[in-house]
Amino acid sequence: MAQEHPPRMPDRIDPALLPLLPLIYVAWADCTLTMSEMQVISEIVAKQGWLGADVQRVIRAWLDPQSPPTARELQHLLGTIRRLARRLPSARRRSLAELGIELARQGAEDLGDWETEEAQHALAEIERAMGVIGTEASQELVAAAPERVVPPEEPRRFDVAGLTGVLDGEYGEARQAVRSLLGKASFRYAYGLDKATYRERVLEWCRTLAGHSLGATAYPAAYGGRDDLGSFIATFEQLAFFDLSLVVKFGVQFGLFGGSIHQLGTRDHHDRYLHAAGTLDLPGCFAMTETGHGSNVRDVETVARFDIGSDEFVIHTPTDEARKDYIGNAALHGRLATVFAQLEIDEEHHGVHAFVVPIRSEDGDQLPGVRIEDCGEKLGLNGVDNGRIWFDHVRIPRENLLNRFADVSPGGEYHSPIADPSRRFFTMLGSLVGGRISVAAAALSAAKSGLAIAIRYGAERRQFGRAGEPEQVILDYLTHQRRLMPRLAAAYALDFAVKYLVRRFLDRTDEDAREVEALAAGIKAISTWQTIDTLQTCREACGGQGYLTVNRFAHLKADTDVFTTFEGDNTVLLQLVAKGLLTEYRHQFGELKFFGVLKFLARRTATTVTELNPIITRLTDEDHLRGPDFQLGAFTYREQRLLASAAQRLKRLFDDGHDSLSAFNSCQDHLVALARAHAERVIVEQFLIASAANQDKSFGPILKSLADLYALWRIEHDRGWFLESGYLASNKAKAIRGLVNQLCGEVRTDAVALVDAFGIPNTCLGAPIARS
Repeated sequence: MAQEHPPRMPDRIDPALLPLLPLIYVAWADCTLTMSEMQVISEIVAKQGWLGADVQRVIRAWLDPQSPPTARELQHLLGTIRRLARRLPSARRRSLAELGIELARQGAEDLGDWETEEAQHALAEIERAMGVIGTEASQELVAAAPERVVPPEEPRRFDVAGLTGVLDGEYGEARQAVRSLLGKASFRYAYGLDKATYRERVLEWCRTLAGHSLGATAYPAAYGGRDDLGSFIATFEQLAFFDLSLVVKFGVQFGLFGGSIHQLGTRDHHDRYLHAAGTLDLPGCFAMTETGHGSNVRDVETVARFDIGSDEFVIHTPTDEARKDYIGNAALHGRLATVFAQLEIDEEHHGVHAFVVPIRSEDGDQLPGVRIEDCGEKLGLNGVDNGRIWFDHVRIPRENLLNRFADVSPGGEYHSPIADPSRRFFTMLGSLVGGRISVAAAALSAAKSGLAIAIRYGAERRQFGRAGEPEQVILDYLTHQRRLMPRLAAAYALDFAVKYLVRRFLDRTDEDAREVEALAAGIKAISTWQTIDTLQTCREACGGQGYLTVNRFAHLKADTDVFTTFEGDNTVLLQLVAKGLLTEYRHQFGELKFFGVLKFLARRTATTVTELNPIITRLTDEDHLRGPDFQLGAFTYREQRLLASAAQRLKRLFDDGHDSLSAFNSCQDHLVALARAHAERVIVEQFLIASAANQDKSFGPILKSLADLYALWRIEHDRGWFLESGYLASNKAKAIRGLVNQLCGEVRTDAVALVDAFGIPNTCLGAPIARS
């Protein structure tokens, strides 16, 4: 005997079933009901004795989990609902039960028993059993497809050009000159270039910049420059809005190679090389890094032995690990290299010095004793010709020693105006700290580019929303704001911190040079790490569009990845910062030595931390949380507490007989945390100063919101430490989290205008998803 199948949904639905249609459709369409929930609904229907047997049988068939309706039947059911709903007022919010009754009134003259209170209560009970938000499901059922909406122009509630002027700072003229140059047709992105073509294009871009005297900006006027290092750094930062391979090659040629001759050489070297370096007639390299001693410059192994008989230095690579590695401009274009090597005279060692060493002829041929190898394809920056260099007893004249800080006489006598070898070494490296600052600035520009693309896209891209209404702009979702707005605030915070660093660097004296060097190390580390984080977040915020090469994130992410490594590995740099803090920036103790540290630690451990006020730790008032005293106080407290506790740990280790290396190695995690705390305190401090200085401007309020957001976001990020140390109570930590959400909304209102204020030329953004 054939099995009897339950009746399917007919073309014409019994009027007695109309009130159930919305409930039945949602039950199946959402695919969220379990068999037990279907059973509950069936039992509620079965209790309605006034429903006829035929109707009951149809309902049971419709709710049979073993025989769900087909897609075509569901579509037919939805069509019936929407046909009957055409004459219903669309603005009214109604439950599924209410919608069913209204549909029945449209499709039947007499509702019969459905008009009773008992029947309507049963419908409401079924809706509750389904566990759906009935009003939203009802609205979605009767909604027509929304019209495509062109997003309105984002509001401009402040003077965007005025804020750009503040960000440009005192070097606005230099920045604008670069913007104009980058707007020319010759500066355009081209994707899919092979390595050789890309390298030649970057070289031509560098030649164009040199032709506009931008490479020589920091050099004296006698050599084609303006003696303006600040404008050079601003130029470097602005170029980073375009192609980062160009930025790196520009920095290697004019900043590192030319800059080392300028800063470490004397008049004779300037006369011989500096003009040609600035015009790019003499391409050069900066050969410091070695395979075996990447961050440890003091112990590089390349040797420069002085031959008194010939009045020459002999440059030699003693082992394969001593090869110069990752040297920009070396693989193809460089003809001269500034080489850092251990100076030896008659077996006496004088430490690391810099020498000018020819590596290629004018025809591009490698010179005798010089071997160069291409580093090959890299993760990014493939427009830069990085190479490895070996020297096999290469002879250079004695005059090729860059002798600003030390010299060797024809008779082999060594002399220096700086007697202490350690101080001489750090003075030599300190004169080159501008490269570290430039990397921090360039990384920040890359982060700004990513933010401009992601925020403009987020203000236009629509996704999800209420049924029948236009989809919602994704930048209006809290999760999207949480991703992008704090990182926008971080970009502004770092902008003011980098400008402060540049001012300190340009105005540095012998007394504060080491302090500025440590500050540069800390801000470089924070800036480059923040850039990596920002670009990844922005890429994700753009979904699949962000994965397309043409929308720039592929290059931005790949090209900035190494920024955390070159000009000093970030983790190593932070240890440098911590050591500077522990020695009170050299003023009292000079180089970090055992007895100086011991004296310092004994003083620090005798200092007690003032007991925290338990009322303040629990205060959640918004004015308090947004006050600069609380914000800066939190970062200052963290820095001082970490400094004191690091000092205590080190003193205990010294007391237990550990030497300096062992003691510091045991505390490295602590020292890195201290250095980050110090750098973040400086960043917050400078942002608060800049915000206060601009409160009378139209953009003053939004700068204050950005400063509040950055400070509270960073406190929230490290809330575990603040809770652990008793600086925050749990209710205050929760209040900070809620206020960060609120501030994200405040900043979102002006987000597009804020990225426009970066002044990035649209041609540099390049990304189709970043509307102009």
